[in-house]
Amino acid sequence: MVYKTFFTSLLTICFFASLQARGEMFLHEKEPAIPEDSTKIRDDDPEKVFTLEEVVIVKQLNHMNATSKVDLKINPVNSSQEVLRTVPGLFIAQHAGGGKAEQMFLRGFDLDHGTDINISVDGMPVNMVSHAHGQGYADLHFLQPETIESVEFDKGPYNVSKGDLATAGYVSFKTKDRMDNEVSLEIGEFNTQRLRASFSFLNAPQQSFYVSSSYLLSDGYFVASQNFNRFNLMSKYTRWNDNSRFSVTLSHFSSVWNASGQIPQRAVDDGIITRFGALDDTEGGNTGRSNLNLLYDLTLANGATIRSNTWLSYYDFNLYSNFTFFLKDSINGDEINQREKRLLGGVNTEYLQSFNVGKSNWQLKAGIGFRYDRIDDLALYHTKKRQRLGTFALGDVHESSLFGYAGLNIEWGKWLINPAVRIDHFTFDYVDRTLPEYTNPKVSQAIVSPKLNFIYHLNPKLQFLLKMGKGFHSNDARVVIAEKGKSVLPAAYGVDLGILWKPLPYLILNATGWFLQMQQEFVYVGDDAVVEPSGRSRRYGIDLGARCQLNGRFYLQADYTYSHTRSMDDPAGENYIPLAPVNTLMAGLSYQWKGLSVSLKGRYLGNRPANEDYTITAKGYFVADLNASYTYKRVTIGTVIENIFNTEWNEAQFATETRLQNEPKSVTELHFTPGTPFNARGFVTVRF
Repeated sequence: MVYKTFFTSLLTICFFASLQARGEMFLHEKEPAIPEDSTKIRDDDPEKVFTLEEVVIVKQLNHMNATSKVDLKINPVNSSQEVLRTVPGLFIAQHAGGGKAEQMFLRGFDLDHGTDINISVDGMPVNMVSHAHGQGYADLHFLQPETIESVEFDKGPYNVSKGDLATAGYVSFKTKDRMDNEVSLEIGEFNTQRLRASFSFLNAPQQSFYVSSSYLLSDGYFVASQNFNRFNLMSKYTRWNDNSRFSVTLSHFSSVWNASGQIPQRAVDDGIITRFGALDDTEGGNTGRSNLNLLYDLTLANGATIRSNTWLSYYDFNLYSNFTFFLKDSINGDEINQREKRLLGGVNTEYLQSFNVGKSNWQLKAGIGFRYDRIDDLALYHTKKRQRLGTFALGDVHESSLFGYAGLNIEWGKWLINPAVRIDHFTFDYVDRTLPEYTNPKVSQAIVSPKLNFIYHLNPKLQFLLKMGKGFHSNDARVVIAEKGKSVLPAAYGVDLGILWKPLPYLILNATGWFLQMQQEFVYVGDDAVVEPSGRSRRYGIDLGARCQLNGRFYLQADYTYSHTRSMDDPAGENYIPLAPVNTLMAGLSYQWKGLSVSLKGRYLGNRPANEDYTITAKGYFVADLNASYTYKRVTIGTVIENIFNTEWNEAQFATETRLQNEPKSVTELHFTPGTPFNARGFVTVRF
């Protein structure tokens, strides 16, 4: 409570202080000199890109960003779950009632909730290091879909400005500087209701200020009601000067929910419960996050640009789960409670300078930054019906990181050459409060990550790329201390070889072959409070994509991925990596004409191993969703239908050893959380 009061007061003071400073900082009434969008395939006017014909292939490293912008413009996301699906090949799964961060899959990784993918919003990190539930836990539910302006992403460890956790890739969201005045009401099945409103209090050429808020409630499609409630609030003030841009963003969200968890297949087969039933309906929890994010961009007299952001967050997490039922405690059951309270903050500053060397154009990019996490009451408790029975783990973590990087973009004829290097230094401090005597061990370690990328721009229609780099993810502080500094920052080494081709004005194709190898590491299992070794792994595969637009009305997008994933230290046949995706396909067909917009999107995730010897299979699925809306003047009406064919599918799946109450012995088999059945929602939005 003290943290919340302090943090709320601090946010209020900072916000009004920034407004009071406008008389000194904001002197002119001209459009901003600093470009607000750094998309890697440019167009004449980023705000008006709706067709592929306007997309121009240029020498830039994030070669798919402009097509992703078109994807987002034509098919705006309709829920927080859809936010991450804007990245080709990125699949998500929810298995704890809607309030928990989604499990993610990309490039042969079961990313858990964010271990090997770096996610940020306006430069502020989303991932939580040394989290109560899992390393890199990324709860993106504080981001309202309607506030998203653009999505920048790349796969692999090749971007020098992205450090910790950016091994499979990164996703960077940018929020809008301006929003319309509008109110929206959405009502659907399972007692689902969402009320949203945004108000633009200031929309002048040189400054803007808006507030966006939403409230969502739903019983969910399970037998036991989820009683899910989420509240979101965001405000953003932006000011443009002759040579600068400043913005301050305040955001907050809170969620409360119940969950039915993961259920064993035998319980359904034996008729104990239905697919949507629960063996422990007291799972669920509550969580919240409050953020302050300040961004300042400045163009110097010599043409150089300095971009900085400072951020501060308060976060709390409280989750009840029961994965094994009565395996460990045959009397009280195995329900656990994971919780933490966290204050985190950081600063990032980047310097950009362009210059000529002979006939070639060079750009220097260099940055420094800092992050600090103070995590109190990091706990794993044994509970029964949310009543505490005992303590498995309890402690406090102080974790900090310093980083610096530098790279060059060298344009030499048809080539763009990008050598870069990054240095990260971490300090881990963990106080184990379950020990009889106070100890305060501390471990520090640094890692150097070189990158080297090549783009060969044959002509405006054809481009080749070769990316090479080293990345890493930090380990949980509890692992670092327990293993006395072994494998603190396990590295990943990657190579991508690809092509981007625009054979026709309305068609863009891309193909990439890739390879990634991970070092040996130790993993902290938050569900059991134990440290387990994880051996070296090797992954390789292909990514294929196509975007086609006909008559300016029909838009087809498709992305296929294949990944081959194996452990390097286990014998053949026993070296599968559980839940690693093998074949995925995401495809969509959209139609737009005047005020009418219709979109049919499908996603396919093939069968994959659920355990190391592939004796248990995580079942594949294909699910299709339909979105349709019609806009007349200031009113939009529409519908969102999830799982339009009412497919029976498993969203999250695990091979787990469990014992049900009164069972004589445990069973290891597939456990799952069912995916949504046919689910229709209607909405109306009024702008004023």
